[in-house]
Amino acid sequence: MRLARKYLPVFDWGRDYSRDTLSNDLIAALIVTIMLIPQSLAYALLAGLPPEAGIYASIVPIILYAIFGTSRALAVGPVAVVSLMTAAAVGQVAEQGTMGYATAALTLAFLSGGMLLLLGVFRLGFLANFLSHPVIAGFITASGILIATSQLKHILGVQGGGHTLVEMVERLITQLGQTNVITLVVGVTATAFLFWVRKGLKPALLKAGLTPRLADIATKAGPVAAVVVTTLVTWAFGLTERGVAVVGSVPQALPPLTMPDFSTEMLGALFVPALLISIIGFVESISVAQTLAAKKRQRINPDQELIGLGAANLGAAFTGGYPVTGGFARSVVNFDAGAETPAAGAYTAVGLAIAAVALTPLVYFLPKATLAATIIVAVLSLVDFKILKTSWTYSRADFAAVLATILLTLGLGVETGVTAGVVISIGLFLYRTSKPHIAEVGLVPGTQHFRNVLRHMVETSPTLLTIRIDESLYFANARYLEDYVLDRVVKNPELRDVVLMCSAVNEIDLSALESLEALNTRLMGLNVRLHMSEVKGPVTDRLGRTHFLEALSGELFLAQYDAYQALSAKPREAQQSGAQA
Repeated sequence: MRLARKYLPVFDWGRDYSRDTLSNDLIAALIVTIMLIPQSLAYALLAGLPPEAGIYASIVPIILYAIFGTSRALAVGPVAVVSLMTAAAVGQVAEQGTMGYATAALTLAFLSGGMLLLLGVFRLGFLANFLSHPVIAGFITASGILIATSQLKHILGVQGGGHTLVEMVERLITQLGQTNVITLVVGVTATAFLFWVRKGLKPALLKAGLTPRLADIATKAGPVAAVVVTTLVTWAFGLTERGVAVVGSVPQALPPLTMPDFSTEMLGALFVPALLISIIGFVESISVAQTLAAKKRQRINPDQELIGLGAANLGAAFTGGYPVTGGFARSVVNFDAGAETPAAGAYTAVGLAIAAVALTPLVYFLPKATLAATIIVAVLSLVDFKILKTSWTYSRADFAAVLATILLTLGLGVETGVTAGVVISIGLFLYRTSKPHIAEVGLVPGTQHFRNVLRHMVETSPTLLTIRIDESLYFANARYLEDYVLDRVVKNPELRDVVLMCSAVNEIDLSALESLEALNTRLMGLNVRLHMSEVKGPVTDRLGRTHFLEALSGELFLAQYDAYQALSAKPREAQQSGAQA
């Protein structure tokens, strides 16, 4: 039973399921279902798929996540960024509107689900940590701009096209003369209304006397009102005959049983895009899940989340969907609406299934411009240029990474942007750790504490050099430390002892060990002893399995104060410098 609860969290939260919990989950499910009907149709449009694919991708995946996922508020389904990445990836292997395009989307979901599942089973969720938050923020901001720009063709009623910002803008400009004025009026009106719903509807309803709960529900249902009104107007005035593009016929059925393409050619062509979608989807999902869980002091298991998302994507692959992940907007709505368990997601799936069977004929006259307006309003909240100002103020390296990710995504496309984001994140890590912060420290008078000689009034010894290493030692930075120590020793002939203060060193890899051995040998040739202090237990154990400690010319001190007492000559006067280090 313990194993079942570990891999099937439903056995954990399901034990305490009560009537009150059921009531709260049902209310949340109703609100989220109302929100998801137009949103699912819109995101399918963004992915280049038939509108029903968005609904299909929101039914079985939600149920599977409810069984395998650990977040009690995360709402899984199509999201804007993943939909855009799907369109970019699938568009390279099949033509939009063909059966091959839909099959490629299924295959993409299958590959993504399989990758996520394997990462979860082998507990490799930590790999997502290599994508830094500033880079993610930059990528999502650029993606939001691309998504909004890609939907302008539906607002204008033109063909549009392109995968980069330059291509999209260029084609829109050349096709401006073909703008359908009626479509433009519908699209602009719907966009303006949806922006007002987000900012002004709830205060207006509260002022009119509605309770906060009813006002909140009405605000969440705002997009549905836009869908209903524009659909009725299009039908009543025959706008389809005047060039207004509509959703058209949508199958009135539950998600079908579908089969991905398992050919080596297709799997090979979609492998890298699936990997990138898996990474971005997991990072977005786990960020939302952990944020919402923290508000209720709940725990999220990242590795189990990988399994839950993997199962959801596999479900999408075999039921007519495309890649899914945990969406920010729908999850926040689910949380605010009072969802207490993942069962709320399952009830949402039931609501969407009913909609798929009973309501799809009603969206025949739904203008694509309205769906485009829904997407534009949703994704512009993702655009956050404040990250540029924040990163510029805090770290020039982070600013460069954010700016590069934004420019590459806008200029070269989504896949290039996210690939660059991964490379830049890893590059930043290697750059920062390859030159670790090294501080020469001295004794704070009257204490046993040691601080940076450039920041504090400290005592030092003319024959003793103590260096505090503020980073683990590994292949990328070991040579830097070696060169630093030798340079200091050569410049100061008085030195007789060097102490490496290792209180911040969590690991020393084999390359670093070899560098320390070389440093020890070279210092002995200069008649200088090498010592180490405050080495952590696991690091000492590993060093003890080698000959390094036996060959060490100096000693291994438990505390830096012991080393100072044993090795220092007459202390110099306490000193301080205003320099920063």
